[in-house]
Amino acid sequence: MLQRKNINKSFVQDIPKNIFSGFVVSLIALPLGLGLALASEAPPIAGIISCIIGGMTVAILGGSNNTITGPGNGLVVVLLGAITTLGGGDLYQGYLVTLAAIIISGLLMTLLGVLRMGILSDFFPSSAIQGMLAAIGVGIFAKQFHVMFGNTEFKGDTIALLLEIPNTLYNFVTDGNDDTIAGIVGVGSILIMIFYSKMRNRLLQLIPAPMWIVVITIGMSYYYKIFVIKYPIDKSLLIDIPDKLLANLPFPDFSMVTDMRFINAVLAITLISSIESLLSIKAVDKIDPLRRRSDINKDLKALGIASMVSGFFGGLNVVTVIARSSVNTNNGATNRSSNFFHALFILVFLLVFRAQLTMIPLTALSAILVFTGYKLANPVNIKNTLSIGKEQLIIFFTTLIVTLFSSLIAGILCGILVTLAIHILLNKSVMVFTRNVLKPNVLMYMEKDEKETYYVSVVNFCSFLNYSKLKTKLDQIPENRDVIVDFSRCSFVDHTVMENLNNYMNTFTSKGGHFEVIGLDLHGAHSAHPFALRRISVTERLASRNFTKRQKTLQSVASDFKWTYKAVQDGGHHFLSDFGYYKTKHVERVKNVLTNGECTIFDAIYTEGEFIAKQVIRSTMMYVKLDIEAPKFILDRDGLFEYIYHLTGYEDIAIQNHPDFSKRFFLSGENKEAIEAFFTDELVLFFESNTYYHIEATDGGLLVVHKERMASVKEIKAMADFGMRLRTIIENSIVEIC
Repeated sequence: MLQRKNINKSFVQDIPKNIFSGFVVSLIALPLGLGLALASEAPPIAGIISCIIGGMTVAILGGSNNTITGPGNGLVVVLLGAITTLGGGDLYQGYLVTLAAIIISGLLMTLLGVLRMGILSDFFPSSAIQGMLAAIGVGIFAKQFHVMFGNTEFKGDTIALLLEIPNTLYNFVTDGNDDTIAGIVGVGSILIMIFYSKMRNRLLQLIPAPMWIVVITIGMSYYYKIFVIKYPIDKSLLIDIPDKLLANLPFPDFSMVTDMRFINAVLAITLISSIESLLSIKAVDKIDPLRRRSDINKDLKALGIASMVSGFFGGLNVVTVIARSSVNTNNGATNRSSNFFHALFILVFLLVFRAQLTMIPLTALSAILVFTGYKLANPVNIKNTLSIGKEQLIIFFTTLIVTLFSSLIAGILCGILVTLAIHILLNKSVMVFTRNVLKPNVLMYMEKDEKETYYVSVVNFCSFLNYSKLKTKLDQIPENRDVIVDFSRCSFVDHTVMENLNNYMNTFTSKGGHFEVIGLDLHGAHSAHPFALRRISVTERLASRNFTKRQKTLQSVASDFKWTYKAVQDGGHHFLSDFGYYKTKHVERVKNVLTNGECTIFDAIYTEGEFIAKQVIRSTMMYVKLDIEAPKFILDRDGLFEYIYHLTGYEDIAIQNHPDFSKRFFLSGENKEAIEAFFTDELVLFFESNTYYHIEATDGGLLVVHKERMASVKEIKAMADFGMRLRTIIENSIVEIC
């Protein structure tokens, strides 16, 4: 009850912040809403209706925190295709039929939310999604580029529109017709969009670039009306908003519900709406200062309901939009009320400034969209994708090209199929996917140590096909706890998984937790990018060519400690066979060696058992070199490594005057008297007050093992500190005894 009161109090106190952020977002959403509707060949008012209904509905019913809803960039190409094809050449009739498709799509999105299908967002490869967004950007750019120069007559598919760009530029430069002023407004508007971010004047930055375009073009129209009388831009190139909004609402046309073209439009709208919304919600959660997790399924239901209502009133479908949501968060928004206020301000603008809005040239709005399309299809994205891996570029371009020449659905499906084909080729096996895709591949448990660390082990493979299993486990862990995700038993980890794990890492860090990925040091990567896919390499050269984040951090740790680091060590591990721990094991190799000459920490890969019972184990351990001769002994926490106790053949040794130590630890060895003398009061107190480790002593030194798994960097630091202090205490104790 007290927590609910605090939340309500915080909500009321934050209202001024959310009013301000809602106002700032409305300045961007208003011109974008008009522009996106025009780009879709829908009436301009349709985009405004979508902003108003979407903002108010999702603010009340949604499950996200700082998101803004309204018409989205990703739907422009889909809606444009639906309107131009479903009307049989009659754009207004196509718009009415598309409204029906939007309503049914909204119903499907609501059902997806009810069925908790938000998890579907995890089944799309990241590079395929990037290719799809780039294709959408190219489509918006190609269509709006001509309108930006005053040419609204040219029609055609995306490729034809791109090929016509040189002619549009030539005609604009050589022809001095009535559209020249409109084209100049378009060029001026795109220059504002380009150079706005480079302005350093704080007063100018208070108003977003799209709103500057609106203010300047409206001011220009008033100048011409007052001083020139005639406005040089034709009425056909100005925004058209009905005088009586409620009296001119269209009614959706459901006459084509059984037509295959209509069904395809519904599926495309639903698919792109869902993908764009889910990706935007996840992206906004990353930049939320409070690092809250949105209820994706609840948001899907709210977006579906908002789309149905919007469609009935003549508006476009409602999606979550990343750009406006980012502006909302950056301006101090704390909850969903900012979405409501953004919609409320747009409604006020529409009712109070309707006449002024009709003075805005279409060329100005098209310039905003040209800039938006360019950002989605920015060539830098190609460079970034290539830096992750050449195979990601193949996925990217496959999705992009198929989308441009076919449809968004065909593009994303081909992107998924090509991704799967590349994964199969890289692994040279179909069976690794078909045999294991439905199996449980994630094991999670909480280690009952001082930190109560959550340990998550992933086996077989982890890709976009089964990432949801890992995500489900990770979402159960409080974000202020320590988490270790171990891929040492996983032969393949794809780019999508690596990217998502980085998001978890950032979230846990911001909440005071610790999230670390281990077990990828044996995997080969084809680039140095941290999100590059990784697979178990058959050659040491490939596995060591590009360091993992853990290896880079270990390099840094070694430098800080004034130790040396070596990723791969050839031999030099024969001394391990002297320890009882390895009596039944065979050490294959040693990796990630950190040493200062006295303490050496390393990852050991060893096997236990033979034939079908053979098991490969990877564990981090430490060897502490002693300058004195210590008695041979095994020290362990009672019950931790019971299966090796029988190898010693000796009983538990009790240290006099330390009954608590004798109860908590198992101590055995051949020379009981020497061991009792070795375990001084100071050494016993050290073991009682520090983390439990399995420790074995031979003539030359100590073997220290924590757990039969690879250690995180945090655990390695603790082990190094433990080893150096232990060595100091032993050396000092021996000197005192002598």
